[in-house]
Amino acid sequence: MLKADGLAAGKGVVIAEDAATAEVVVGAMMIDRRFGDAGSRVVLEEFLVGEEASYFVLADRTNFVLLGSAQDHKRIFDDDRGPNTGGMGAFAPSPLITEDMSRRVCDEIVSPVLAGMDHEGHPYRGFLYVGLMLTADGPKVIEFNVRFGDPEAQVVLPMLDEDLGWLLGEAATGALPSRPARFRREPHVGVVLAAGGYPDAPETGKAIDGIDAAGEVPGAIVFHAGTAKREGRLITAGGRVLTVVGRSTTYRDAIDTAYAAASRIHFDGMQYRRDIGRKALPV
Repeated sequence: MLKADGLAAGKGVVIAEDAATAEVVVGAMMIDRRFGDAGSRVVLEEFLVGEEASYFVLADRTNFVLLGSAQDHKRIFDDDRGPNTGGMGAFAPSPLITEDMSRRVCDEIVSPVLAGMDHEGHPYRGFLYVGLMLTADGPKVIEFNVRFGDPEAQVVLPMLDEDLGWLLGEAATGALPSRPARFRREPHVGVVLAAGGYPDAPETGKAIDGIDAAGEVPGAIVFHAGTAKREGRLITAGGRVLTVVGRSTTYRDAIDTAYAAASRIHFDGMQYRRDIGRKALPV
């Protein structure tokens, strides 16, 4: 696995299955400057086999509050095909993060990392995003972020059943409660509506229709991302244009809600995956 050693909008990771592919990728990053300065150095990592999941906590030095889990869909096309993107959709909570797995992540990863930072004189307060690969040997860290993930935030935060501002204030002042955050139990599924040409060359300036109609679907929420207004019309202004979230009592119903709402939105070149949330369904 090769990573651009810098911020690359979530697209700087390539899984090279052989040496020839790796050589081409390194050339694209370091010579062709595909990711700009982010690719001036490249990190080579062990390829991990397993299922990915995202795990979130709000930390105050060594104390922390659990904020739930999610699963992202990074590839542009269905069945995890095509190039990586910033994220084409997500669902929460992740069925892979059982109570036992959550304890392992806290005991083996979150607590030692926060304790180590505190011991080294760099105490951390704020969101900690743990990108996990759940392997046969247990949870392994792919990455840490000091922010919420996107589009994971759009499916996790609507589940929160208490005041986020209050929790942030408690973290900032060292008074976080010694309990998990309160969450609703309904699954949430988010589908990203991306511009034509995304992720390489997204088309912008396309008129967007149907957002009000999408918002009328019971249980649906529409989040703006790459949008703007021009002469009173809403237009596309980025690669990932909107995220349509569906929530319901089951994953199946949440998926159906998200796609029912997404089908009411239209803009030229619109593309989205049709399999978001499928991994949460029983086999």
